[in-house]
Amino acid sequence: STAYPIDNRTKRASSGINAEYGAEEFGLPLFLHSRNCADDFVRIISENRSKISGGVIHSFTGSSEEAKQYLDMGFYIGINGCSLKTEENLVAMAGIPTDRLMIETDAPWCGIRNTHAGSKYVSPSRWESKKKERWVEGCVVKDRCEPCQIAQVLEVMAGVRGEDPEHLAETMFQNTLKLFFPNHSS
Repeated sequence: STAYPIDNRTKRASSGINAEYGAEEFGLPLFLHSRNCADDFVRIISENRSKISGGVIHSFTGSSEEAKQYLDMGFYIGINGCSLKTEENLVAMAGIPTDRLMIETDAPWCGIRNTHAGSKYVSPSRWESKKKERWVEGCVVKDRCEPCQIAQVLEVMAGVRGEDPEHLAETMFQNTLKLFFPNHSS
């Protein structure tokens, strides 16, 4: 990958909010990714917030403080297996109000591994796994996050938060409708 000086990256990101993604032109919510750049991210988004109708911070792996900044800006926060690796991640996720949470797989990446802090909440796998060379229908590919494994993310989220998984899933579904389908009535 090409490394860009920080000034060039932030300049490209700032102009990209409107030009590249059409956030202002179409009024659509954005799916935003911030990895190890919270200060720059908050500054850029703050400078362009009037152009953004809303959005979700995808694959959130930040701290409780970062979550608060994003929530204060009006965003939802998306959680997947990468969001549940460390105890700090679990604490941050647990502090996000339920009505601002979304759930993701980020398949084929970001599955929950046995080394993740959240893995203790995952039930034994209900899906047989096979190496990709030996894959057969009805199995998941070993060491790859499959969309069906979103259930594991839900197990961790509900377990850490002490919430009923079905209620949490329904709330996150409603959050998704509110953000991406505001004219949908459920």
